[in-house]
Amino acid sequence: MPATDLSSQIVEEVKSWVGTPYRHQASVKGAGCDCLGLVRGVWRSLYKNEPALLPVYSPDWAERSQSELLKNAAEQFLYPVSKPQIASVLLFRMDAASPVKHCGILINQHEFVHAYWNRSVACSAYGRWWKSRLAGAYNFPEIE
Repeated sequence: MPATDLSSQIVEEVKSWVGTPYRHQASVKGAGCDCLGLVRGVWRSLYKNEPALLPVYSPDWAERSQSELLKNAAEQFLYPVSKPQIASVLLFRMDAASPVKHCGILINQHEFVHAYWNRSVACSAYGRWWKSRLAGAYNFPEIE
């Protein structure tokens, strides 16, 4: 599938999750998901199966552990890019001393979709605040 078709498919899929309630470690469109569950759901829409079972993880954004579960998973299953592109998975670090604890998918140059703790999946401005916390951008593998 050409990259532009894949990007369009990713954007349409992630937008279809908007309004899904926040549920830690869930990944069911319309029923509940967290930020990683949102990315997992988009992955399943593209590839049908998830690449691996994930261990239990903490929802605490202020966690100070050295564990980089989210970043390690992105590096294992996605492709790093130097500059975010439409349909890129964005990883965020809430401060310099914290591990990567949040992610979303860029839908255009100024907006991304992510799951808000205690709220729902939403479209947010990808502005200065989020850009200052960006820890990496990754693209989904091409569909053969």
